[in-house]
Amino acid sequence: MKVAIFGNDYHHAHHSQVLRLRDLLERHGADYRFEVSFARSVEDDLPTFSPNGALQVDYVLSLGGDGTFLTAVMHAATAGIPIMGINMGHLGYLTAYGIDDVDQAVADLTTGHFRIEDRTMLTVACDACSIDYPYALNDIAILRRDTSSTIEMLTTLRGVPLTTYKGDGLVVCTPTGSTAYNLSAGGPILEPSAASLVLTPVSPHTLNMRPIVVGDDSTITITTRSRSDSYQVSLDGEGISCPSGSTVTIAKAPFKARVIQRIGGSFAEVIRHKLLWGTSGR
Repeated sequence: MKVAIFGNDYHHAHHSQVLRLRDLLERHGADYRFEVSFARSVEDDLPTFSPNGALQVDYVLSLGGDGTFLTAVMHAATAGIPIMGINMGHLGYLTAYGIDDVDQAVADLTTGHFRIEDRTMLTVACDACSIDYPYALNDIAILRRDTSSTIEMLTTLRGVPLTTYKGDGLVVCTPTGSTAYNLSAGGPILEPSAASLVLTPVSPHTLNMRPIVVGDDSTITITTRSRSDSYQVSLDGEGISCPSGSTVTIAKAPFKARVIQRIGGSFAEVIRHKLLWGTSGR
């Protein structure tokens, strides 16, 4: 079993658990490698790999929060490699295990006692600029920059004019990303298996601009006009600058992220425990 491990160098408090993970993988005879910058922050003699190029492993492990998971999934999804999230961050919505569950996580991985959820990803193209990695698991957002004025986003759905959004931006999200930026902007929560996408305006200029749920077979084109020379296209929080007047096209990616989940885990359990659904928050 070959395993690639991603993490962040600021998780010093979990040093002992990371080494515990290493020991467990060795005990099970796994061929493991740590992403090089993460390995240096843990221990000098850990076996490493560089994330440049295609991964040739059986599994990817993400040690951290949702940000770490989104970084790791970029490398795993395009290669069709299942990814397991072990939470060392705060919320850890995308992760199936906590850092105190390392023993169980490795046991499940080595015995195959898990299920895989195929998660929809998005792809984006711009007619005026290049995007090195044009995929996102959570969302692709069009956002204003360098101006306090609203931007105009002429939007079509499957080639048919939908509306011109006016405001601070527009979020197009997957079901997985429905609990991220979309939720903060007032959009709905979707079950991860839903064959849908959500378009949610950010601080819309008019009250009749509301989130809309569409089929995940939709192609969405957005032409953005701004008083600034440019606007921002954000892919899972990573922003690139595009010139005002350009058009981006957003659609479902040709592949899905293969996310490892616990046997018996459920969407209802996740939103109840991690999002404090229906509780007072205390």
